[in-house]
Amino acid sequence: MVGIVLISHSGGLAAEVVALARQIGGAKVPLAAAGGTEDGGLGTSPDRVSAAVEEVDQGDGVVLIPDLGSSVLTARLLESPGRVVIADVPFVEGAVSAVVAAGGGASLDGVLAAADEAWHVRKL
Repeated sequence: MVGIVLISHSGGLAAEVVALARQIGGAKVPLAAAGGTEDGGLGTSPDRVSAAVEEVDQGDGVVLIPDLGSSVLTARLLESPGRVVIADVPFVEGAVSAVVAAGGGASLDGVLAAADEAWHVRKL
């Protein structure tokens, strides 16, 4: 199954979006939050992101969903074509879409495509 890592500057935000995505997409998806710094502050920790990638990697690939700024730069450090890829998507909507797709057994490309569809979800 494709793993997913949510990378945020805020540990709380990443954890809450993981909780939301799990409730909507199912508990079986390998999903991890990598938010904040080691001391609990705002920021992005390459070590936390790397550990989260290892945690969710089951051999079918890992999708990284960063929020903004340095989380994107950190994600780019860990990119590995065909294995660890970045989804340039809205953080919450993209995460939920990716988790639903992964839970349904989608491939790495399928999870990326589902997350990308979040750009087209209208609220009104």
